[in-house]
Amino acid sequence: MEFLVRNLEPSARDNPSSIGSSSATEHSNLDSSDHASSVLDLGILAAITTCGAFLRFHSLATKTFWFDEGMSIGIARLDWVNFARILWRREANMSLYYLSVRPWLHFGASEFFVRSLSVIFGLAAIPALYSLGRRLFNSRVGLIAAALLAVNAYHVRYSQEARSYSLMVLLCIGSSFYFVKALETPSRRNRIAYYIGFSSAAVYAHFYSALLVIAQWTSARYWPKTSVPPSLKSSWRWVALIISPVVLFIATTGAGPLRWIHRPGLKDLAELGLRLTGNGGWILLLAYGVASVVSLLQPSGNKLNQVSLENWRSQFLLLWLLFPIAFVFLLSFARPLFLPRYFILCLPALLLLAASGLARVRSPWLMTPALLVFLALSVQGTRGYYQDDFDLERDNWRGASDYLLSQSQAGDALIFHVAMGRIPYEYYHSLRGSSLH
Repeated sequence: MEFLVRNLEPSARDNPSSIGSSSATEHSNLDSSDHASSVLDLGILAAITTCGAFLRFHSLATKTFWFDEGMSIGIARLDWVNFARILWRREANMSLYYLSVRPWLHFGASEFFVRSLSVIFGLAAIPALYSLGRRLFNSRVGLIAAALLAVNAYHVRYSQEARSYSLMVLLCIGSSFYFVKALETPSRRNRIAYYIGFSSAAVYAHFYSALLVIAQWTSARYWPKTSVPPSLKSSWRWVALIISPVVLFIATTGAGPLRWIHRPGLKDLAELGLRLTGNGGWILLLAYGVASVVSLLQPSGNKLNQVSLENWRSQFLLLWLLFPIAFVFLLSFARPLFLPRYFILCLPALLLLAASGLARVRSPWLMTPALLVFLALSVQGTRGYYQDDFDLERDNWRGASDYLLSQSQAGDALIFHVAMGRIPYEYYHSLRGSSLH
């Protein structure tokens, strides 16, 4: 661990302002050192991603599909006419995920295989978060954030669910990466196109991703270098145009599909904090809080413009973390819309803030135990998730369906008290087959 911490020091490429004039030989040595550092970073990132893969594939099919997962499969299996109809009338949220699952089901339908699509999205988020952390700060922050994500129980939990949450996290990271890139080096070509693509796709993966786009727009107003590039302003108009069907759907259906959500209180905010930090208890929540506060402190010894830029980076992450939660929490006093899992889109911001705070600890003798505390408590939280869900009571559709199918006889009929309960039952029925309908 100490070796890893020592090798997470920012490279010259991560901090170009520190490079002065030098001879050709010094430049050659610097390029060689930078290349070696990049290779080492990639090796560490590969090890982190491998660890994340083990945690996400472990016990992937142990737990039964719950109601929402059954709905995902049922919707994806509909013919195109009924598929479009149910999206427009009720289930437009997560429509991008349903479109992704449709071709995936042609290759397999087991619980393990269906959920593995979410695992792939979850694993892709690990190097994506590293890239964003490197872009915002340096490779040291990127690697720490990637390690925290790899073992985070909340991300592991939703990387193992046949729903859109791991896809939403991946697309939100991509949106923020190209948002920062568009601010630093404006371009009307790929960078702006990528930003429009990732941001629009994120909203179609989950409506709450639109709150991240609003947070980006707000933070851009305080960009310290220059004014906001006109090309980026134009990209927001394109995003608004592309997601206009979402706005029309919300205006048409309102909060009908979410009427069952209760009005939140302070207890719900505390539970959300415990979940986002990885189900590691109050000690881990406090550790994340301390590391995030350290990240927001002004660094000493830097020039004024450098301080301003570093502060903007942390403030952008803070806005990404808090704005969606605060906005929906306040709105929920009029129309309850606060559901903790919807705010997994804020998880990358929390991890980057904590990683930035940890990266400021230069002494490996302090850094090593601090990072070990985060990782150990996070792994403990993930182990707890394998044993029992910490954010819902999972109905045993697999067991109930197996019992009914094993006990059925010719001529038996099945009546559902809740009509949509037929969807998860029919999934297990299709895996086993029976005359019970």
